[in-house]
Amino acid sequence: MHLALRCSRHTLSNTRFLRTSTLVWSRRLHTNYDDKYAEKLRLAAEKRGLSVGDLRDQVQAGQAKERREKLAAEAQAEAKAQPESADGSGVGRKDSSPIKPLSSLLNLPRVLSGSHTTEQISALWTVYHAARSNGTGRGFVCASIPLDLYSKMAKAGSSYPMFVVPVRREAATAEEATAHEVYFLQWSFHDAPRIPSAQDEDLFVPPQPQPTDPSLANPPISTVMFTPLQEYKMRGSFATPYLVLTFYTDLARTHGTVLLRGEITPVAAAAESAGASSDGRFMLSQEDAHRLSMSVQNFYLWDEAAGKEHRERETLVKEFHEKPSEFEWEKLLKYAV
Repeated sequence: MHLALRCSRHTLSNTRFLRTSTLVWSRRLHTNYDDKYAEKLRLAAEKRGLSVGDLRDQVQAGQAKERREKLAAEAQAEAKAQPESADGSGVGRKDSSPIKPLSSLLNLPRVLSGSHTTEQISALWTVYHAARSNGTGRGFVCASIPLDLYSKMAKAGSSYPMFVVPVRREAATAEEATAHEVYFLQWSFHDAPRIPSAQDEDLFVPPQPQPTDPSLANPPISTVMFTPLQEYKMRGSFATPYLVLTFYTDLARTHGTVLLRGEITPVAAAAESAGASSDGRFMLSQEDAHRLSMSVQNFYLWDEAAGKEHRERETLVKEFHEKPSEFEWEKLLKYAV
């Protein structure tokens, strides 16, 4: 609503006078302030062996560091307050998706009621996973992805849900070329989560109505599983995936972001599996998990304006489905992660 204000010329003239007087007074205050503290600032800079400009830059950098540390501390405190149900069932979802709901990992009403920014949610997501692994991050990969980039990858993944990703390995002998271990990649799509609300936990507030227009609703949650190709050939759908990526779209419409959670399979969960070497308590090393996670972007984030390499990767994915007899494994190895 716009309010119309009627003022006489006399009133407008007085307003101009007040603005001019305020400006002059502000300048005088600024000059007096500089005169009063310039000498102290110069002495402080000399004491540290810096110029006045360098001292100001140092102070500003310190203030920026304090803000970052404060944000991290707030995120850590928030993460410790987040619930995680023992059975992984969580709350706040009544669909048939087999995916652990985001509400069982983060307290979404609290996140939404606090007016968290996308950057703060990303920091909270990172700290949450660090807290679940004694600060090491081991066993997980996580990230926040802009909705527009996720939408491009998901669109390609829904059309071409399977692919193979080579991971570089050290050759067994000096005579051999670089060795590779190939992983089978498979997309799956699940029910779209409802748009969360800060009042979801209030039993006296009716649930927020959800949009009927699909373009206004959250996109479906998706998962990407990585299984050693050799094991997949032997066991098919019974093969144990070594890495499962889940793209949570709960905050897609409220914050324009998608939260990625990658879970590396523990050795105990794949005791009968063979083929890939384990890293400690997990079937996959942390580095390989990051490589495989990045491969989703490398092969499924298509851009018409991208360069030759991006177009070649797109062509490889399409040929794997549409022209398997023409699929070039040698060209695929060029894009090993």
